[in-house]
Amino acid sequence: MTKSDLSDDIKTRAAWLYYMEDLTQDQIAAELGLTRVRVLKLLLAARQSGLVQIRVTSPLSHCVALERAIEQKWGVDRVIVIPKPMDETKTSALIGSMLGAYLADHLTDGMTIGLGWGQTLSACFPALGAPTVKGIKVVSLLGGLSKVSAYNPSEFAWRFADKIGAECYLMAAPIFAPTKAIRDGLMNHPGIQEVCQRAQHLDLAIVSVGHLGPNSTLSGFEILDRAALDDLQAAGAVADLFCRFIDAEGEPIDHPINERVIAVDHEPIRQARCTVLASGGRQKAKGVAATLKALHPKVLITDETVAEFLLAGS
Repeated sequence: MTKSDLSDDIKTRAAWLYYMEDLTQDQIAAELGLTRVRVLKLLLAARQSGLVQIRVTSPLSHCVALERAIEQKWGVDRVIVIPKPMDETKTSALIGSMLGAYLADHLTDGMTIGLGWGQTLSACFPALGAPTVKGIKVVSLLGGLSKVSAYNPSEFAWRFADKIGAECYLMAAPIFAPTKAIRDGLMNHPGIQEVCQRAQHLDLAIVSVGHLGPNSTLSGFEILDRAALDDLQAAGAVADLFCRFIDAEGEPIDHPINERVIAVDHEPIRQARCTVLASGGRQKAKGVAATLKALHPKVLITDETVAEFLLAGS
């Protein structure tokens, strides 16, 4: 790395910490091993040069290297890697913000968009901006929750549709049916069949992946209890994809809970013209790797921690 590259890297990291993670100049100085005066000069130079506008526009050279390496190793057309947040709890929000910025530049008139769910995807709204496209149809790819929440798949889908002025098609059923027989009956409902049919012709699929840890969305909203999640892990599950549990190779595991999921199958998402996977954080590293194998997305938005994992022999 040249001296110029190193200088740009430090400038960009200082700008990221200040503008994106809301650290003080003193905190940044301590983190980067610089004086406060030096940090102040870096931030001033970043603004004067155009590096900082509404968001940090120059990526870290290390992140760029990770992006190119993952693209080559995993066959992904476009990888976007954000710096590892100092506060890991901000990972989902920061990846979601980057997703919103990406979508703002790539939505086009007349698209049919399939949506997953979760905290990461819900964080995309501020960066989407005002609607500039027409004739878009949004399709929720899985059932909803009986308890209203910002992370409810149905709520997220209609909020997304409202944000961009699109029509919205919801899968009006719970995520998990009580039994396989009830699930099969619901999947034959004309309304749900229409949603599944529309999912066969997606221009864009926007997905995230969930983990099975204690602070997972499934656990937090008591969709599944801890005993069920532990049993799924014992059966080989490393993540959930549209609440269908997959193993390290991206294959759905053989488990009764998977037989009760009301969601679109993985195949239509694999066949979408473009699938965007936005997910990150230490607990999701194995899940991101498994989802890359399951869906072969064209775009991946993640963080340094997961990027390094993907290159470490996964």
